[in-house]
Amino acid sequence: MAALRAAKQALRKEMKRRVAALSDEEKRRQSRVVSQKLFRHPKYVSSKRIALFLSMNDEVLTEEIVKDAFKWGKSCFIPRYESTCSHMDMLQLASLQDMETLPLTAWNIRQPAEDDNSREEALAAGGLDLILMPGLGFDQMGKRLGRGKGFYDTYLERCIRHPKGKPYTIALAFREQLCREIPVDDNDVLIDEVLYEDDE
Repeated sequence: MAALRAAKQALRKEMKRRVAALSDEEKRRQSRVVSQKLFRHPKYVSSKRIALFLSMNDEVLTEEIVKDAFKWGKSCFIPRYESTCSHMDMLQLASLQDMETLPLTAWNIRQPAEDDNSREEALAAGGLDLILMPGLGFDQMGKRLGRGKGFYDTYLERCIRHPKGKPYTIALAFREQLCREIPVDDNDVLIDEVLYEDDE
């Protein structure tokens, strides 16, 4: 276990270094390419209930995706992380204006406030069709390197127990976040697909 933890830590450092070397313009360019691929993706097109993340500066930008999802009348859910443990809920976002007025956390992410209990949690109702996944690194076999808190792995376990079952999962990545292989353990839930700018 210690060896695996050390391997993950070293890889997290390397991934952060790779993404930090990208210019803002390059991040925006790759984010546009990835977004366009997503908009054509049959799973995205057919999904009614989508969980997506509001991006940090080392992640594929998701604002255009949020706009597109609302344009097509999809229900959007965003994470609320609990900083003291690995618990995360996916809470409904009402509109673009709603997104812009959310409070900022210590991590500089917009998310619903701890005492905001007015929003629907995705699994309390109809479940989810699709989860767009963030991460620091990914490989072609669906292995994902998160930030080490286990938020998404824990949430996917909850999804699996929901009557609707596990939603389709798509990771959004910069090319620089692709790895040959990510070290994982039994708690790491595999993702279905990684979208990134390839040479198609």
